[in-house]
Amino acid sequence: MVRLLATWGSASRFCPRISRDGRKAAARLEPFARRHGSALTESEGRLWSALNARQLGVSFRRQVPVGGRFIADFLAPSVGLVVEVDGGYHARRASADARRDVKLRCLGYRVVRVSAELVLRDLRAAVAVVRVALGDSG
Repeated sequence: MVRLLATWGSASRFCPRISRDGRKAAARLEPFARRHGSALTESEGRLWSALNARQLGVSFRRQVPVGGRFIADFLAPSVGLVVEVDGGYHARRASADARRDVKLRCLGYRVVRVSAELVLRDLRAAVAVVRVALGDSG
């Protein structure tokens, strides 16, 4: 399963009031993100090995607080791209993930979701999905 969600024209009428800044909330999320970042799942670890060190031409960060209320699996801040690896847990919370994606888009981020199964089965295909999303960034 792969979902690429791009920002659409004037999304402001669809967007709740969300501050992109959110420094206080981000400060609360930082310790959690740090703990979680040191314990990546197998699929996150494999994808990280393909994203880190600017291998795709942009710098990615992992387990990053975004918008004061979310932790992105991977973020390319220079192009505003959030990459999420969806395992079995996400299958049970698709509607919550969809709401989260809308809020992230309202903050100016684009979201690409890649299934953990794809990452484990075919890392090249998973990286290709991210490359397509990066190509759409500019």
